[in-house]
Amino acid sequence: MKVPVSWLKDYVDITLPLEELARRLTMAGLEVEEIRYVGLPMPKGKTEGRSGGHLRQETKISGIEWEADKIVVGAIYEVMPHPNADRLVLCRLHDGTQEHLVLTGAPNLFPYKGKGPLPKPIKVAYAREGARIYDGHQPGQVLTTLKRTKIRGVESYSMACSEKELGISEDHEGIIILDDDAPLGMPLVDYMGDAVLDIAITPNLIRAANIWGVAREVTALTAQPLRPPSFQVLMEGAPIQGRVSIVISDPQLNPRFVVGLIENVEIRPSPYWVQRRLRLAGMRPINNIVDVTNYVMLEIGQPLHAFDYDVLRARAGGEPPTIITRLARPGERLVTLDGVERALDEFTILVTDQAGPLALAGVMGGAESEVSQQTRNVLLEGAAWNMIHTRRTVLAQNLPSEAAYRFSRGIHPAMAERGVLRGLELMRQWSGGKVAQGLVNNYPLPPSAPTVEITPKDVERWLGVRLSVAEIADILRRLEFSLRVDGQSIYATAPDHRLDIGEGIVGQADLMEEIARIYGYDRIPETRMADALPPQRGNPSLEVEERIRDLLVTLGLQEVMTYRMTAPEREARIFSELHPAASATEGHLPPLEQNSLGPYLRLVNPIASDRVVMRQRLLPGLLEVVERNARLYPRQALFEIGPVFLASETSRLPQEPTRLALVLTGPRQLPGWQAADTAPMDFYDLKGILQALLDGLHIAEVRYEAAEHSTYHPGKCARLIVNGRSLGVFGEVHPLVRQRYDLPPTPLLAGEFDLEALQALVPDRYDVQAVPAYPPVLEDLAVVVDESLPAERVATLIEQAGGKLISRIRLFDVYRGEQIGRGKKSLAYSLTYQAPDRTLTDEEVAQIRQRIVRRLEQELGAKLRSL
Repeated sequence: MKVPVSWLKDYVDITLPLEELARRLTMAGLEVEEIRYVGLPMPKGKTEGRSGGHLRQETKISGIEWEADKIVVGAIYEVMPHPNADRLVLCRLHDGTQEHLVLTGAPNLFPYKGKGPLPKPIKVAYAREGARIYDGHQPGQVLTTLKRTKIRGVESYSMACSEKELGISEDHEGIIILDDDAPLGMPLVDYMGDAVLDIAITPNLIRAANIWGVAREVTALTAQPLRPPSFQVLMEGAPIQGRVSIVISDPQLNPRFVVGLIENVEIRPSPYWVQRRLRLAGMRPINNIVDVTNYVMLEIGQPLHAFDYDVLRARAGGEPPTIITRLARPGERLVTLDGVERALDEFTILVTDQAGPLALAGVMGGAESEVSQQTRNVLLEGAAWNMIHTRRTVLAQNLPSEAAYRFSRGIHPAMAERGVLRGLELMRQWSGGKVAQGLVNNYPLPPSAPTVEITPKDVERWLGVRLSVAEIADILRRLEFSLRVDGQSIYATAPDHRLDIGEGIVGQADLMEEIARIYGYDRIPETRMADALPPQRGNPSLEVEERIRDLLVTLGLQEVMTYRMTAPEREARIFSELHPAASATEGHLPPLEQNSLGPYLRLVNPIASDRVVMRQRLLPGLLEVVERNARLYPRQALFEIGPVFLASETSRLPQEPTRLALVLTGPRQLPGWQAADTAPMDFYDLKGILQALLDGLHIAEVRYEAAEHSTYHPGKCARLIVNGRSLGVFGEVHPLVRQRYDLPPTPLLAGEFDLEALQALVPDRYDVQAVPAYPPVLEDLAVVVDESLPAERVATLIEQAGGKLISRIRLFDVYRGEQIGRGKKSLAYSLTYQAPDRTLTDEEVAQIRQRIVRRLEQELGAKLRSL
């Protein structure tokens, strides 16, 4: 937000040096990034560069000084042709002291070329010989000194200046033509010298994204009285009633809509002082009517839009137009002021009439009804719009605008009427039109003004400073809060230009921020905490989550974090059938074992077209990371811990369970100068990592069961079961799923698990055993069983039969072949026998072995196989 200081002085007296004012504004939250001097003398000892290191961020100082004796207001009395150049003219100019012959090529003087003395003098900015100005023909700002020279045989030593040469703007297509009342011979610095504060406005301070808003802050900081702009309008035209009507289809989208009418306007350039202010504030002047809408927006913060009223009547078949606000309908299109035809989204709010769309509400108007040179009657609109829908429209259309910048952050509906009144009066003054009596004002949804109670004790507790009731009340009154004081209690009601004050405890926090800003953050002392410390309690779930992270990193995995926002088609890629329908029995399965996804939580204001819903699985995002990295990193071992978002049947808020997802792909080890196992990772690598994780968490009673899931390869998928509860599924990703990702041909292993259920199973304490003092007895045992029998079932029976003297069971070989018969397999286990209090004898081991073999034969039909 660029704030010309001369404009700011219309509303508040500036009694501080500009650098000190910049410091105070910055400390109050309005960060002044630059002070640009336009003609005014810079502070003594200052040159262009950074200054004010005491600010939160150093303020840049820049600009040019207009020498009082060298740059003055001049008057051109005659424009004559140059004797030797068609593109140059000679001007008879008086600078208040003497007459000069000035040579220039300014195109805005050519209409007067050779027509004799002008009917009235043209007031200009005149630079005498020796003046330092910017070179208008060089890019950027290059200082030069005017020197006497000859151009095409005519001596030239001075010039009439453009805005670029004086540092006002980049415009150098013509010389500055001042208003007629500019005093001849006055130093230009005294007439229009200025400085511009470039302020970074944060979203919570959008109320200050205008000159009046900054003046409010200056008033609060310096206690100088505030002079508000006038909202009085001379209405001499016919009444507006019956000449236009307003229909608001949804007050939540459009809480207020106000229009006024001005007739018989003359489209012409705005007064130069208006053009100069607009340019200093960063906007390009267009004509007097359009300039009013921009001027009022910059002045009080209310964007306006001007319609050609006669175009609206023509669209209505000659009848009074009806202005309608509503959401866009399927297939509707609009050509906006930038000449682009736009397809409209269903969330876009439109201003329409009986014939169709007129404008993108809060963003940009339509080309058909814009003000042109032929416009004679203007319908002026001021409104308030839903900020979320405005943001979505700006994003979807890639159409940022000054109006949308303000509406997307929240403009109070009370400003709409003020904006229209102010705009109508300025249009009347600058165009000569007549304002119709009255306004059409549809205000179906006025916001409530919150009232918040605070006391000096609250202020001391929250801010650490002692302020009296009178001091607190003074600060809030300077911020235009309405107050009621009852003893030590202050009841503050927010002014009607602010939407950022909440109620209850939130409102108290908002008021504390306001008091701290105006009192001065730098004045709040550093003190020790005097309040009671909260009880120190652990966070078991967070601690376990960190343990899981540490264990997985130790196991060689790298943590990643992916977007929580996604699109349904992105998530559907992880199923072997796109968008699978839920089966009748699927609802009985845990969510991670289901082959389909439920209803999504959709975003009202998505950041991108492919980030429109909240994710229901971690795995799709993790696979996208693998896909992006596949060409650079042949081996990837990744995990992610984070929430997913599941729609709730009993609450408007979603369920947000935490999940753990793992992905492995590539060689088991990367090749190096030592021998490495470069075979691709497989199902058992992932299973081993899971088992090591569970062992590190001291979780017992773990089982793995074969499973079927649309994401995973048939026969290479298992569910993880702990204490009888399924925590998720894992395995090798299905070939059809792999085809949807750009990946190398190595196996892709993945799994997703319920982290909250896993955390609940982690014991607070666990038993430890002393290192055995007696040697173990090692033995291998191979049995032939049915192909369908899980190896885990065999190991369980071995453990039960062996009792406490079996300390370890490890499957080390699976064999299938003709020697053992069709439909059979051989499972070979390494058994460790060990007693804590003695060395086992061969006879004891033989008895345990016989008991194990007998149990396997009886319950599983297993047969002993010689190794």
